Amino acid sequence: MLENIFNLSDSLQNFITDLIIAFSILILGYYFLKISRNIIFRQLKKFSKKTENILTDQIIEIVDKYFVPIAYFGLLYLAIKEAQLNPAILATVKTIVIIITTIYVTKFLVDISKIVIYYYSEKYHNSDSIIERNIKALFPAIRIVFWGLGLISILSNLGFDIAAIIAGLGIGGVALALASQGILQDLFSYFAILFDRPFEISDLISVGDFIGHVEHIGIKTTRIKAITGEQLILANTDLTNSRLRNFKRMEQRQVILKIGVIYETDNKILAEIPDIIEKAINNIENITFDLAYFYGFGDFSLNFEVIYYVDSNDIRVYRLARNEVNLAIKNAFSHYQLEFAYPTQVNYLSSSSIKENDQD
Repeated sequence: MLENIFNLSDSLQNFITDLIIAFSILILGYYFLKISRNIIFRQLKKFSKKTENILTDQIIEIVDKYFVPIAYFGLLYLAIKEAQLNPAILATVKTIVIIITTIYVTKFLVDISKIVIYYYSEKYHNSDSIIERNIKALFPAIRIVFWGLGLISILSNLGFDIAAIIAGLGIGGVALALASQGILQDLFSYFAILFDRPFEISDLISVGDFIGHVEHIGIKTTRIKAITGEQLILANTDLTNSRLRNFKRMEQRQVILKIGVIYETDNKILAEIPDIIEKAINNIENITFDLAYFYGFGDFSLNFEVIYYVDSNDIRVYRLARNEVNLAIKNAFSHYQLEFAYPTQVNYLSSSSIKENDQD
């Protein structure tokens, strides 16, 4: 009887000792985390002030918000594990700590993704209201993804066979994945357009045989107002997979003009044609002359090539500039009595042939 009492007393004493050790670890660990946090984040904030980067400031604030709670729950689990409690109690505490820690980690990832996406959308799209609305519409999906991953993590740590659960979805899951494949591709393409910025709203772009101004960048499709008047609605995946030309970012547009004069043109005036062309177009607004030269011999013409640049990315300015250049060259050629060549056929007859025709 006394032996049982002494054994019980020793067990109680060991239990109390373990609890004291556990609480000591918790208290000392808490203050250690607080001191470490103050030192680490003070240095990080000093570094952030030097870089003057808003994104860095926001990330530091988010990490500061979740650092102590996440670290403390991990410390709590270690302390209770050292207390050598009843396995059932220890398993219950472990489950609670895993769930709470996963919740904090998931909230941390959601907040980080939010500030990163908003930062790059404001930086590259100048707070465009349409882009901002699209991002806000996407956040529920982003939260679902992160919380879904968090739930999978909890179930995995609790001993559930995740592979079996996913496999259990069977044909329905496969069908859902196949049905949503195109939507997901367009969604990822939307993010590619959002961050890589191959074009923006109002840009004049060329896709295949179509040219137009970008009107709207949506989650699944992009709308383009064609220069011929109609509206084009293209899937984002089609745009990211296409060779696309962005005319808005073009500072100058090169124009190559080919001109032919008749073979009867005098050699002296022929050599002066490049200078005549340069003088004719040099003073036209939005035009930068580059080169004019004798290009070669054609079937019915002596060919010249004229290279100049239109100093604008506006297609209307480009068309009007070409009009001015063509008129200027036509007027200059008229002044110097130069004749443009056009397809002709000349038949040369011998004197004998002429006599035979006369006799007939």
